[in-house]
Amino acid sequence: MKTRSKRLQISRFKLGALLDITMAINANLPTETLLSKYESILRDDLGIGKVLIFKLSDSWECLLNAGFQEEYEKLNVEEKLLGYEEITFVSADMDFPGIDIIVPVFNNNIQIAFLFIGDIEEEGEGMSPVLKHLNFIQTISNIIIVAIENIRLQKESLIQEAFRKELELAARMQKMLIPDNQQLPRRPEISVHGFYYPHYEVGGDYYDCIRLSDTKTGFCIADVSGKGMPAAILMSNFQASFRALFSAESDLEELLYKLNSIVIKNAEGEKYITFFVARYDHVTRNLEYINAAHTPPVTYNTATGETDFLNTTCVGVGMLDSIPSIKTRSINISGGHFKIVCYTDGLSELKDDFGFETGTREIINFISNDLSVEQNMKDMLNHLGIPDSNPYLFDDVSILAADLA
Repeated sequence: MKTRSKRLQISRFKLGALLDITMAINANLPTETLLSKYESILRDDLGIGKVLIFKLSDSWECLLNAGFQEEYEKLNVEEKLLGYEEITFVSADMDFPGIDIIVPVFNNNIQIAFLFIGDIEEEGEGMSPVLKHLNFIQTISNIIIVAIENIRLQKESLIQEAFRKELELAARMQKMLIPDNQQLPRRPEISVHGFYYPHYEVGGDYYDCIRLSDTKTGFCIADVSGKGMPAAILMSNFQASFRALFSAESDLEELLYKLNSIVIKNAEGEKYITFFVARYDHVTRNLEYINAAHTPPVTYNTATGETDFLNTTCVGVGMLDSIPSIKTRSINISGGHFKIVCYTDGLSELKDDFGFETGTREIINFISNDLSVEQNMKDMLNHLGIPDSNPYLFDDVSILAADLA
């Protein structure tokens, strides 16, 4: 009768402990509270002197250390413990001083934790209560550890969702900085068409076209070194500075010096920007430009059938504290209409099916005719499968093309 009463008391204790832990989990109590309840059950109720848990998340980490030396927290779990797949009683030759029992914890047949038990309280006669309840200890350890892992995953999920929403917002804001084709000029003297594709949600490419006066139009294209949010932030700042400084009467060389100082200050030498800027006067038909280490725009003169490149005239913006030399170059457009295609290296470094970079080959192929650059670019992008069906597309791609007359 006494034995039956004791078994009933033990069963009630186990059910009560499991109910308390389950209610705490359902109440979304923090990890620290769950561990405190768990430690109390093992140490206060079951008389275990020392408890240590290693838990697997992204890597093995010490989740709880109650009573063991701190050196155990640095234990190489993969080297020392992964061979233990069953509850193991530690012997003197196993090199685990102070540890009496190793309890592995599984979830979906995967080892997710190890429990160390030490300084077991012994009864005067018979078996220690801890030894009688090892399966219960293993069960309640599994419940606690899985719950804590779920809390961690939920927090990660919330963080990732918040980050995703921030990226979506940043992407929408960045697209607002890139002029829509409906905003670009469509006049007899200058017609401009753009294409913008960030490989990630946000990118480091930028192009712009600004009507500076009744006779002058300015346009540019730029590419920040690197990718992702830092590149996008720097480019947003660069766009604001460029628009504030660029005017019909701006000296292009002075513009570059000012932009270089701004990028040096904001990027602190960690990033730079390749940049091409041009200003076209449709009355004089003069195009002046500076190429700051950007991929050379391609030109095509429909009157002569000649193709040319607007090569680098100085180092990139932010490469050096002070740009040593800047050259402004000019082209006088005569005869028929003149095409210019500005692009970022995401296009020119695109690989073909043989593993070679396409360079400017496709641009030249598609602009060498009397069609508009808008039609040329649509045909080229369709031919290259950009952005939807090209397997070699691994970078931002931006194009700004203009017909000048």
